[in-house]
Amino acid sequence: MTRSYDYEGFTLEISVESDISIGPKKLAPTRPGYVAVVRIFQKANAIAVFSPLRFGEAGGRPFATEADALMGGYSAARKIVDDLFCHDRH
Repeated sequence: MTRSYDYEGFTLEISVESDISIGPKKLAPTRPGYVAVVRIFQKANAIAVFSPLRFGEAGGRPFATEADALMGGYSAARKIVDDLFCHDRH
């Protein structure tokens, strides 16, 4: 699932992926988990401002649902734009 949103002169592209853990083997999860992959583009530029950023819930846990991952990624992307590019509004 991928969604794009316009925000403060940027395009926020949020995609949701099944959680794929890297590192030592862990016990199999009892429920599926999801991560949000965030890409931020300036409207006039086809190249992303950052490399893709992956987000889960607090404590490094994956989101419980795809909808939670989508909204969590969207909120994180807006916060990044606000904090790094919208200094004059604060």
